[in-house]
Amino acid sequence: MHNHRSLVGLDVHARATVAAVLELESGELRFRRITGPPRSVLDYLEELPRPVLATYEAGVVGYGLAREAALRGIEVRVCAPGSIPHKPGDRVKTDRRDAERLVRCLLAGELSFVRVPTVEEEQFRDLARCREAARVDLMRARHRLSKFLLRREIEFPGSGGNWTRSHWQWLRSLEFADHASRSVFADYLTAVASLDQRRGGLDAQIELAAPQSPWALTIVRLRCLRGIETVTAFGLCCEIADFVRFEHPSSLAGYLGIVPSEHSSGEQIKRGAITKAGSSHARRLLVEAAQHYRHGPAIAARLERRQRGQDPRACEIGWRCQQRLHRQWQRLRVKRGKPANVVVLALARELSNFVWEVGQLT
Repeated sequence: MHNHRSLVGLDVHARATVAAVLELESGELRFRRITGPPRSVLDYLEELPRPVLATYEAGVVGYGLAREAALRGIEVRVCAPGSIPHKPGDRVKTDRRDAERLVRCLLAGELSFVRVPTVEEEQFRDLARCREAARVDLMRARHRLSKFLLRREIEFPGSGGNWTRSHWQWLRSLEFADHASRSVFADYLTAVASLDQRRGGLDAQIELAAPQSPWALTIVRLRCLRGIETVTAFGLCCEIADFVRFEHPSSLAGYLGIVPSEHSSGEQIKRGAITKAGSSHARRLLVEAAQHYRHGPAIAARLERRQRGQDPRACEIGWRCQQRLHRQWQRLRVKRGKPANVVVLALARELSNFVWEVGQLT
């Protein structure tokens, strides 16, 4: 901070930006409203006493401003919104106050900055998040249909779970006497079928995109772990991006928000639920993958096909991962009787350590 002459907090919007500029030599704080798209603020930053350090919140405006600033030789950082402190009683929010808060936190060193992805990385990440959005939409559509049937006390009489082939055949055979129920059921069923097809299409596109992504080799190695196939490995790589920036596996677990929260004081130590910081998408992928480790260590046919011809180091990490996580399941769930959800979260945290280890392979 001491090497900069001007600190700038930017409250960026699609059509206008409010800049709060603090000149360190004079201590003067002034404001400027710049009309236009986010990149139009760069001309104003070039007029300030150099060197300049500016920051804005990560949000819907994306990273174009930070990338363009880097090309012009201006240091613009993107801060994590969750790192900006707010007073509990502060109920007044304006663009000017937000910009001022940013520049004051920047001066105090209280902000955490996010990594700015490349354009290519962001393109692949959009694909992964599009697939995640389709999954969420499908889950909601399924819930609407199942609750519609539950209200009418209609239950699936067959064996097996929902959304299997036999369940679909049963759904298509249902008939309703009144026009309103027929219309609602047809709409709900069509929505589920359409979203299921949409998700499947995106899975196929991810299979095509994975070998062309910057993490193609890491994705192949991650697939050597049980419970991690292409869609999961692709999603994790898109959210984490650069594994090397995490010096220790605990740093990755903290980044993904699967470490316990803590409220300790004096002699008292209290730990609570996980922090849920970072990407909820990556966290869900790890939790889903961790479900597979309740079963005993084994190299099933699908896993054997994924490991065939791959890096022996990744396969060895995958085998150690199976042994370690299943042992943890036996200890926490079977012997100590911990709730299943709590145990799975603990396994997901352990799994992130092995994911980190695979990501460090060169």
